Amino acid sequence: MEMRRLGRTGRDVGVVGLGAWQLGGDWGSVDESDALAVLHAAIDGGVTFIDTADVYGDGRSERLVGQVLKASNGLTVATKMGRRVEQVPENYTLQNFRAWNDRSRQNLGVDTIDLVQLHCPPTPVYSDDEVFDALDTLVDEGRIASYGVSVETCAEALTAIARPNVASVQIILNALRLKPLDEVLPAAQAAGVGIIARVPLASGLLSGKYDEHTTFGDDDHRTYNRHGEAFDVGETFSGVDFTTGLEAVRRLMPWLPAGATMAQFALRWIIDQPGVSVVIPGARNPAQVAGNISAATLASLTPDQLTAVQQTYDDLIRPQIHDRW
Repeated sequence: MEMRRLGRTGRDVGVVGLGAWQLGGDWGSVDESDALAVLHAAIDGGVTFIDTADVYGDGRSERLVGQVLKASNGLTVATKMGRRVEQVPENYTLQNFRAWNDRSRQNLGVDTIDLVQLHCPPTPVYSDDEVFDALDTLVDEGRIASYGVSVETCAEALTAIARPNVASVQIILNALRLKPLDEVLPAAQAAGVGIIARVPLASGLLSGKYDEHTTFGDDDHRTYNRHGEAFDVGETFSGVDFTTGLEAVRRLMPWLPAGATMAQFALRWIIDQPGVSVVIPGARNPAQVAGNISAATLASLTPDQLTAVQQTYDDLIRPQIHDRW
């Protein structure tokens, strides 16, 4: 797999990683044996970067990742913190950071976490010098090797990129969410900040497997957060109306490379964007893992294919969401 530098972490990671939200919860039930099978399939397939968070299953995802981390060499693990408390800036303190970090290190079974990211905190947090001084302290204490941020908006990303010690920015980037291409990716590339592309398949919309009759379980955020009832609606289908998203996928289907799936096309589109360090699709079984990894072996998309993505976005998606995030 192609290796890329993960920003200011100084680490090289495979361009296709693994997002581990679904191993904790919010995507329906995934039992422990299936979750471990996904993790092992990813590592065996060449994945070297796994992204999790302390809030995924209230630590379950971290603990599962910790089980495979013990026996794996060359694996970079990133976690996130901050979403287990009321979302007010006052909770983003050094004391809380230490407590959250202690819990994550215990869950992962490590003394030092490779990368810790603030997990989509309130917008004022990105402009608070004391917050970033506290993160520097965690590095100085050897609790974390590097830190970054996971953001909801491009404006938040740009504020974070200007911070001298922010190693990476995790942002929603996919064929239905193109706004980061305008300013965020160029700014990150110029600053040497890594870009972790999250929600790359728009919660499965870009898998090409859904239609108007598809339903999801009551414990799946694609049911209970479709209108932002539980958290930012941009996390579910990238904030795109489900029916509109289906139409966008139908327009893109004729542009798939021979033998490629819609998901692989969508992942390859992200890989081809200048400034992207790693894309982190989730998976619920080893077959999905293998399919995602295969996107890294596809040839770069042609200019016509890239234009098709842009035109579909401009026609259908831009009017709905471009100015929101």
